[in-house]
Amino acid sequence: MEAGSGSLEVVVLAGGRSSEHDVSLSSGAAVLAGLRGAGHRARIVEIGRDGVWREAGAPLTLSPGEGLLGADVVFPALHGPFGEDGIIQGVLEALGVPYVGSDVAASAVCMDKVLFKRMMSTAGVPQVRYAGVRADRFRSERAQALAELAELGLPVFVKPAHLGSSVGIAKVSDAGALEPALAGAFEHDELVIVEAMASGTEVECAVLGVPAGSPGGPARASEPGEIVIESEWYDYEAKYTPGGMELKIPARIAPAARDRVMELARAAFLYAGCDGLARADFFVDGESVLLNELNTMPGFTPTSVYAKLMDASGVPYPTVVDTLCRLARERAGRRAALRH
Repeated sequence: MEAGSGSLEVVVLAGGRSSEHDVSLSSGAAVLAGLRGAGHRARIVEIGRDGVWREAGAPLTLSPGEGLLGADVVFPALHGPFGEDGIIQGVLEALGVPYVGSDVAASAVCMDKVLFKRMMSTAGVPQVRYAGVRADRFRSERAQALAELAELGLPVFVKPAHLGSSVGIAKVSDAGALEPALAGAFEHDELVIVEAMASGTEVECAVLGVPAGSPGGPARASEPGEIVIESEWYDYEAKYTPGGMELKIPARIAPAARDRVMELARAAFLYAGCDGLARADFFVDGESVLLNELNTMPGFTPTSVYAKLMDASGVPYPTVVDTLCRLARERAGRRAALRH
């Protein structure tokens, strides 16, 4: 479908089983309004914390190969585990319906912070120094694991490897606080990542896929934005408390750093095999640019960072959601032509 050539039946998925359930509901409501503003016929399906899919409160029955409520495309506005990690993408593949965003493999890789960083290392992308620790190894080889983590110095950030929105993260500035921080992170995830603290400015850059046949493809990077916070670091409260964070566009960084951020955002998107959209997060110090992570389904309200970055780059919110639906259908068409 070309922009403005007709409307689509779109089902928006929102909610989900993760701690980001409420954030996802906000994203889903905004996507629904944006799709309708772009001329599409959209409806919403909420995935409860219990994992049940419901429309208007009524549970749905899913049948492999039979699509979802007659939708031309599904927009999974889901964040975190059971939504952004390949699980829902696999369900949608089984249903046989086109869906917005990255596929199973890319979603899973980007949600696994350790695996993602290993992939980026192979591609030569500069990153924050890190180490991954599994709970079973920490129990059996505690001294060796702590010695490896000590090589990162202090302070460090301890994070569950598969969560988003800064859930379960602790900043450790004293060696005695490292083990309690690890224990807290292991309550959320069997795999934990420990990252060295990076200096400089936190900068984010949105990436949007480009429809086939359009110039500048297969993806474009937005104008970078600078995250300004009053708290010590960009934690959950800073992200979701009104006034906790200010986004400055364009970011107050050197021109060479700006170009490098955009280059690396697009490169990371392509290296990871992403589709449709992503938001890349960086630390910038002078002309030094370090990639931190890639989010395949960032917060998606019109006031979220991703939407603001795209709007500042000349792509308003309704155009973004319309483009994502068209990209989803393009991918489904390409894959349908393959022989299995």
